Amino acid sequence: MNPTRIAYQGEPGANSHIVCNEHHPDAETLPCASFEDVFAAVASGKADLAMIPIDNSIAGRVADIHHFLPTSGLHIVAEHFLRIQFSLMAVPGASLDTIRTVHSHVHALGQCRRIIREHGLTPIISGDTAGAAREVADAADPTQAAISPPLAAQIYGLEVLATDVEDEDHNTTRFIELAPDPRLPLPGSPTVTTFMFNVRNIPSALYKALGGFATNGVNMTKLESYMVGGHFTATQFLAEVDGHPDDAGLARALDELTFFTTEIRVLGVYPADPFRR
Repeated sequence: MNPTRIAYQGEPGANSHIVCNEHHPDAETLPCASFEDVFAAVASGKADLAMIPIDNSIAGRVADIHHFLPTSGLHIVAEHFLRIQFSLMAVPGASLDTIRTVHSHVHALGQCRRIIREHGLTPIISGDTAGAAREVADAADPTQAAISPPLAAQIYGLEVLATDVEDEDHNTTRFIELAPDPRLPLPGSPTVTTFMFNVRNIPSALYKALGGFATNGVNMTKLESYMVGGHFTATQFLAEVDGHPDDAGLARALDELTFFTTEIRVLGVYPADPFRR
C-alpha cells in the first residue's frame, strides 16, 4: 500500500512541514509553492491530504484561504495546533556580530521584532520561513541570517545563533487538514463544525440568522465576513461552532439559518483538537 501523501505550502522545514511530520510521521510530504497549488494537488489526486494554516494567535486569519475553501470541493477532517518557535540562523562561521540582514516571511519578521531591533538588523521579506533559510544557505554570506523553524537549520546546514526568538510565547498557529471525502466523527464526542453562508440583503438578516445559535445554546467560536464578487451588498460569512450537525441544538440552529440566507455550505465536521481545552 502506498504511503499517504500530504501537500503543504512552503519549502521543506516550514511550520506546515513540521505539523505534517508530527501528525502523520509515516506520510510522504509534498511541498507546494502556493496555497492554490496545495488545493490543486489534492483535487487532482497527486496528494491525499492538504495541511493548511488558517489562524494565528498573533497575526489573525491567514489571507487567501477563504477564497479557496468554499470552492475547493475538499472537506476539513481534522485540526491541529502548533506552538510556533523560530530560531535565528546563519551559515557556519557567522555570528551575531557578523550578520547585518535577516530574511523571513513577512509574518515571521513581524512576530520577531525584538531580536531584529536589538541587533539592528535589516529585515528582508521572503516567500516563506523555510525558503528564507534556503536562500541564506545558498548565498553563503556571513552577513545574512534567517528567522526560520529549527527544522530548517537541520535541512539546510545552518547554525542556530539564537533560539525562541519570537516576541510572544503564546504564538500558536491552527492548521486544518483537508481531504476529498468527509470523515464524520461520532455524535457526542467533542466536535467542531465549519460552514459558510450568505445572508439575504434585508434589514437585520445577520442578527436574525445568528439568533438561532443563541436560543439553541450553540457556542460559536468563529465568525468572519468576506465580500463576494466585489459587491458591497453581498456578504459571505465563515463560521465555526462547537457541536455535530446531528446534535439537536445545532440541527435546529442550522435549520433556522436557512430562513435568512441564500446559501449554506458545511465545509467540515471534525474532532476538536485537545488544545482547545
